[in-house]
Amino acid sequence: MRFDELNLKPQILKALVKMGYETLTPVQEQTLPHILAGRDMIALAETGSGKTAACAVPLVQAVDPARRTVQALILVPTRELALQYVTEISQIAKYTDIESFAIYGGFSMAIQMGKLNHGVHILVATPGRLIDMLYNTSLRLSDVQTFVLDEADEMLDQGFEQDVDFICSCLVHEHQTLLFSATMPTEIKRLTQKYLNDPVLVELNKEQAAPASLEHCFKLVKPHHRLDTLLELIDTEKPVQAILFCNSRRGCETLYDHLKKKTDSVEMIHGGQDQNKRTSLFRRFKKQQIKYMIATDIAARGLDFAHASHVINYDFPQNAEAYTHRTGRTARMGRKGRAVTFCTPRDIQRLKSILRQNKITPIWLGQEPDLSLPPKRGKQTGKKHGPRGGETENTAHNKPRRPRRQNRRSSGGAKPH
Repeated sequence: MRFDELNLKPQILKALVKMGYETLTPVQEQTLPHILAGRDMIALAETGSGKTAACAVPLVQAVDPARRTVQALILVPTRELALQYVTEISQIAKYTDIESFAIYGGFSMAIQMGKLNHGVHILVATPGRLIDMLYNTSLRLSDVQTFVLDEADEMLDQGFEQDVDFICSCLVHEHQTLLFSATMPTEIKRLTQKYLNDPVLVELNKEQAAPASLEHCFKLVKPHHRLDTLLELIDTEKPVQAILFCNSRRGCETLYDHLKKKTDSVEMIHGGQDQNKRTSLFRRFKKQQIKYMIATDIAARGLDFAHASHVINYDFPQNAEAYTHRTGRTARMGRKGRAVTFCTPRDIQRLKSILRQNKITPIWLGQEPDLSLPPKRGKQTGKKHGPRGGETENTAHNKPRRPRRQNRRSSGGAKPH
């Protein structure tokens, strides 16, 4: 199906042509008609399937530019994803008078409110900053016609369950709710039952957990040979761009120290850096000003790096979901991509789980292990460390839960409506 077959505004079609969007991706083809019809929807879709445009196109179509109020709200878990959304929406709305804007922590609330007062039609927000502004500014959500909850499972994994619940409860008037998620945990089922009205369910990841255009390659390595193996792989494969994933900040720093001696075009990104630096690095990588990006799982979710030809799991992913989101940074929107995962003998059991859960047929680079063998029994030390003894990056398993929001009412700020 083509975009020009939809009853879209001419200005939107003109922008889509300039962006090179002609044919709808499967997630767009299955979701756009329901969104344009005003239905509430739950969409479970593979990463890199075109979900951002699936939301942005109908939102730009529905907004009335003459009304300078927030008519669409998109809630996302990270600042980087918020900025990505605004960039996509701005391109789609280029030939219209529709304004989009992102609010997130680490930036002046007064400046953000000044922009909102000037007139914003589509607002993209992270949960914490949105709640801060609801309590402490004149921001209101009473004109929101469509509410989008994107990367819902990641948002709840990061401890935002109460925040999301609170924001949903603020939208008391009739509106459309769209929920996008890779998985459907119990907490999301509860949210959908409470806040969505007769939603249509679209499941594009039921039979396939990863893009068909993605090659899943695996390399059996000895831990102390991993760096040499990486350098050989880079020399052989010659990636256009590559994201190299480590499980810890210390692992990132160690690999960066080694790799920067071999190439001038390498950077690293992890949660210990301030947001401005992370945003700058993401932007430079998207512009192909950086060839190799060493990263923790902070770069594994939702972000679109169109030119990344390779994802290399230098450290073996913690679980099947982490593998899916890491490798989903390549082979996006139908493009070809290659994921190469280094695995040591101690990773074999987790590897078998990933292959089974993600329905992957592995391509082995070199020696192929016998996956039918039972796991080796070793001594249990009772200690858990990241690779090379480094501390693991905060994930859903070790992040502290955010403090309860009830005390905000006593801060003297205005109550949200």
